[in-house]
Amino acid sequence: MSREKYMPILAAITYSVIFGLSFMFSKIGLEVMTPMELIAYRFLLGALVMTIFKVFKIVDINLEGKDIKIVIFSSVFQPVLYFIFEILGVNMTTTSEAGLMISLIPVVVAIFSVIFLKEELVKRQWIFIGLSVFGVILINIMRGRTAGSGNYLGIIFLFLAVLSAGFYNIGAKKSSVYFTPVEMTYIMMWVAAISFNTILIGINLKHGTMNSYFSSILNMKSIVALLYLGILSSIVAFFLVNYSISRMSLTQSAVFGNISTIVSIMAGVLVLKEDFFWYDFVGAVMIIVGVWGTVYFGWKKAIE
Repeated sequence: MSREKYMPILAAITYSVIFGLSFMFSKIGLEVMTPMELIAYRFLLGALVMTIFKVFKIVDINLEGKDIKIVIFSSVFQPVLYFIFEILGVNMTTTSEAGLMISLIPVVVAIFSVIFLKEELVKRQWIFIGLSVFGVILINIMRGRTAGSGNYLGIIFLFLAVLSAGFYNIGAKKSSVYFTPVEMTYIMMWVAAISFNTILIGINLKHGTMNSYFSSILNMKSIVALLYLGILSSIVAFFLVNYSISRMSLTQSAVFGNISTIVSIMAGVLVLKEDFFWYDFVGAVMIIVGVWGTVYFGWKKAIE
């Protein structure tokens, strides 16, 4: 396999691992911060670090003469709308229901890529996408065997999060023609930082707590969580997402996201000492085989 082929795959695996571990660090951060504080501080840190990199020319970011509207468009869908809808949906539904809905992202991305980008998928790719999605569904159904929440508004919010992820992928693919992955990540960080901190400022003004805006970050748990989420899970992971999207078909790139489910489970088992069941193993195998098949038959089709 040539470097041109394995580097995007390596990038996709890496960002999936980073996102998978982010659930554990989010749990740590949420012990001392509200969800909105965690998101707002996370992307503010990411934006500031990216700006420092730009100022000291650690990364090459040149937006002069470029129309950044398309990048802003995709950034509004994700991280901004995606995180808002996901938070609302997760708070109204069970973990199982949330996992099931989010697992539909590769399917929606595949459908959008066919509609908006005219990508062609072979039948075997659809089969392997389905296998990967069903692996996630199996794990979530078995882990949430109790009755569902029955909150249809929460399901709607989660579906809107899935659609947001789909539109982000379309916008990011189109943006990759004119912008480097670093430039796209830089714009994303600032769009998210401005959006979420504006919301957080509004919340603090409403409750008269502006004088303690940053008080919750003066805690070791906050610092650890924000360093991981703000730098690794925001800058590094989204750079790798943008890079893989620019080098692979959207369908191939999106299906790697399901690997995050495996990583989050393993982190829970190894670090948090959570239980590991037979269906976790079966689901993990289905996810891995599904990802492999989607990528393999995509490359095979390109060669033919």
